[in-house]
Amino acid sequence: MALSRRHYSAPMQQRAVPVNGIEFSYLESGPADGPLALCLHGFPDSAHTWRHLMPALAAAGYHAVAPWMRGYAPTWIPSDGVYQVGALAVDASGLHEALGGDGRAVLVGHDWGAYASYGAAALHPERWRRVVTMAVPPLAASASSFFTYAQMKRSFYIFLFQTPLAEMAVSADGLEFLDHLWADWSPGYDAAWDLVRVKASIGDPANLSAAIGYYRALFDPTFRSPEYDEAQAATAQSPPQPTMYLHGADDGAMGLDAIGDVGAVLSDGSELVVVEGAGHFLHLEQPEVVGEHVRRFLAP
Repeated sequence: MALSRRHYSAPMQQRAVPVNGIEFSYLESGPADGPLALCLHGFPDSAHTWRHLMPALAAAGYHAVAPWMRGYAPTWIPSDGVYQVGALAVDASGLHEALGGDGRAVLVGHDWGAYASYGAAALHPERWRRVVTMAVPPLAASASSFFTYAQMKRSFYIFLFQTPLAEMAVSADGLEFLDHLWADWSPGYDAAWDLVRVKASIGDPANLSAAIGYYRALFDPTFRSPEYDEAQAATAQSPPQPTMYLHGADDGAMGLDAIGDVGAVLSDGSELVVVEGAGHFLHLEQPEVVGEHVRRFLAP
């Protein structure tokens, strides 16, 4: 299915592929024989979040692919109900195989997609040439700074999501909770177009529980499976590949004061970029700036 809307700078195709017992729907752009650029979204978001960056990657010769993550419609809800980061890393590796990726492939991840990228890059380093992550730094950098009062206040929703009240709170009044998250996290950005797509993806109660399940698996081991133990361990590592980490200066989800010493935990050849005039969804707020940094860093 071709996608050509005023919010897209180039038409894209929507396709689907089975990976790890789940049918993943995805958007793609660029030559099919180009190196894979796998773009992974976070919460509360969808594959449409990459609509500015994917055409830029395609113009640079990449086969840019953005899946809806597990549990986010139209991708299937996994039958095992597992949403731990290790599972997300395994999904990324499986998509690499299913889409014909090779050692030229690159990872681009935002929010939960960043965590998935760290895990996939460490789990199978031979598959990924470079990594770009946004808005969520490696655990090794941010683990201690997360527990400051200021950051815990920003992260109230994570603690809410550990309770049985989460679905009721988020779904009330047409999922208005999500409107407020976007407004708080990216002040001044008009997210109306994005929120329509986000609510279509996780508005169904089963999909909403799936999205919240990512957070429940953070702290509760009963939401994890030993099948993903190796991948879960990999998610705590920093990528061995050169990695560009980008963070919005005005990020309301994770403050700049909470990202820790990112440069100290990344490998040689890595970069840290703070994007001025942008919050949590920096690739949407400053698409030209972010796109130029990413294209430069990923250039062969």
